[in-house]
Amino acid sequence: MKIGIANDHRAYDTKEKLKKLLEDYDVFDYGCFSNEMVDYPKYAFKLAEAVKNKEVDLGIVMCGTGIGVSIACNKVKTIRCAKIDNLEEAKSAKEHNNANILAFGAQSHDAIEIKKMIEIFINSTFNTEPRYKIRIDQVEKYEETNEY
Repeated sequence: MKIGIANDHRAYDTKEKLKKLLEDYDVFDYGCFSNEMVDYPKYAFKLAEAVKNKEVDLGIVMCGTGIGVSIACNKVKTIRCAKIDNLEEAKSAKEHNNANILAFGAQSHDAIEIKKMIEIFINSTFNTEPRYKIRIDQVEKYEETNEY
C-alpha cells in the first residue's frame, strides 16, 4: 500500500517518527520538511492532489490540531478527509464514510497512537449497505452539481 503523508511545522517531529513506524508501507512525503513555520494549505493540497490522482492509496495529514489540514484537504474534489481522534472514529471513517485521507492533531496524539488508528482504518472495510453508499453518492453528486 502506498501512503502519502503531509504536515505543517507543528507536526513535523510527529511525522518523522510516524514514517519510521510505517516501515511496512511505501510512504511518500509531501512535506513540510522542517520545524520552520509554514502555511499548512500548501502541503494539504499537495497530498490531496496525490490522493485524487491515485499516486497514493491513502493520505495522512497532520497539523497541530488536525482541523486546518482537514478543511484544506476537503476543498479538493473527490477527497473525503476525516479528522480522527480515537480508534472508533478511525474504524467509522472507513466503514461509514470511505475516507481517503485521515487527519490528526500532533498536539493531541503521538506517532504510536496515530499508527494504531491508521492500522484500524486500513484493516476495516467500507460498509456497502445502501444507507452508507447513498450518503457517499450524495456528497459526490453535490461536488459535481451543487445539488443533493
